[in-house]
Amino acid sequence: MRAAKGGAHEQGGKHISGGEQISTFDGITHAVNFLLEKGLTHSKGSPDFMQIQFDCIHDPVQLLNPLGVQSHQVESVEKGQALARQLLKQAGVPEKCIEALYHHLPGYSGLGGAVLFDIHSGRPIDERGIRVSRMDWQADNYEKWAAYYGKPRNSRMKEALVLATKVTGHPAAVAELCWSDDPDYITGYVASKRLGYRRISKLKKYGDERGCRIFFVNGREDIESYIHYLKKQPIFVRWEEVK
Repeated sequence: MRAAKGGAHEQGGKHISGGEQISTFDGITHAVNFLLEKGLTHSKGSPDFMQIQFDCIHDPVQLLNPLGVQSHQVESVEKGQALARQLLKQAGVPEKCIEALYHHLPGYSGLGGAVLFDIHSGRPIDERGIRVSRMDWQADNYEKWAAYYGKPRNSRMKEALVLATKVTGHPAAVAELCWSDDPDYITGYVASKRLGYRRISKLKKYGDERGCRIFFVNGREDIESYIHYLKKQPIFVRWEEVK
């Protein structure tokens, strides 16, 4: 599902909401209704364009364990951003690359997807906005995970962790930096295979509609394979309780 105001995204419409689910055939009605409600009730406003489509998945679904989750409470956006930079360095992103990214960052806020940033050159590989697709976490398994770790059971947490788990699950991935374009939601995260999902309480100010989604990649890996994986490889996140 994608929803916009002022026409379709490709006609210059303002992005309002997006989302997806992997469903059985019998569950399509429920999935469509969920996505319809999500698109119509977003804090960024009411859309005048919405597109909901479904595709049959023929490829085998890959199972991934959810990233480990840690939360960081910070006093200000400035401290949150400083922590994000520190975590990116710990994840393996060179400091020069981080500085280059923040120099380019204002130009990326209106994109409908993620920018791939090469850690070696410190330059974007693809600025068109890559949309990650074909990913989900079955509700009952997510509920068990959330109850076990005492985490929020809301869809926002689930969707963010599913996306971060998929994004970092490929050999070309180094780290992800993200915060929402929702003006009422100021929490963001840094994610990597090394660090897990590191939630930071303040990465922007209330009322700011500028979002961020950057995938730091090892440009010496097969980037076309990574892009195909992000767009086409179906994955389910599945948690198994440690006994």
